[in-house]
Amino acid sequence: MVTEVLRRAALAAAGAATAPAIYRVLHRWQPGGATLWKRTNHRGETVSLLSGPALALAAAGTAAAGAPTGLAAAAAGATLASGAVGVYDDIVGQRPDQKADKGFRGHLGALREGRVTSGLVKIGGVGLAGVLAAGVVTRRPLDRLVAGGVIAGTANLLNLLDLRPGRALKAALLVGGCTIGGRNGALVAGPVGACAGLLPDDLAERTMLGDGGANAIGAVLGLRLAAAGGPAWRAGLLGVLAGLTLASEKVSFTRIIESTPLLREVDALGRRA
Repeated sequence: MVTEVLRRAALAAAGAATAPAIYRVLHRWQPGGATLWKRTNHRGETVSLLSGPALALAAAGTAAAGAPTGLAAAAAGATLASGAVGVYDDIVGQRPDQKADKGFRGHLGALREGRVTSGLVKIGGVGLAGVLAAGVVTRRPLDRLVAGGVIAGTANLLNLLDLRPGRALKAALLVGGCTIGGRNGALVAGPVGACAGLLPDDLAERTMLGDGGANAIGAVLGLRLAAAGGPAWRAGLLGVLAGLTLASEKVSFTRIIESTPLLREVDALGRRA
């Protein structure tokens, strides 16, 4: 027991050290040019999106290192694939012909017009990655689809929360911290550390995760959640995730958070005034 606790602590420390180190390398390199990775945040200030790829790479590596043998490849694959299609949407979605298509409704509306948006590519890519990864959780076809939905739905939910500094990372730390115990808990130890390592720059509004980072960390957390119980557990989780996703099309999560005292205080903790 003590050995396993120390192992998970070491994985968390590795994630906390690795993610900022990867970010620094990417920030110096600026692959594709610095302009590609600059975004305007909610204050109208310029921040870097490179913490997203840094989180995806660190989370994938440390998840694979901590996961049981059967889950290692699935964890790395789902994290990297979800991160990759998220980065694709971060970049291509900035084009003028893509910016107006937001949310499931917008992407489906564009498809009816014969246009395939970057957001639809992301949704399909994350969904496919989720179903493929779910094969290590369950062999039953319907249950595998449900498990894949949990993985993809968690990735999408983390993305929906990435609207204010630190919000998505705090949510990831909460979910990861609650699931770091148990038989498969080492799967998320490193990714939890990676989130903690990147949180200061996110709160200071020097960086933001973007779809690449939020989808990546959400996918690995979703895999952990899917593996935490049986078919009934996964079906219940999928119902909650689907409900939250549908609600996001109608109501603003930011408005709900800001009108709820406890959520507002936690959301603002560590953030610039």
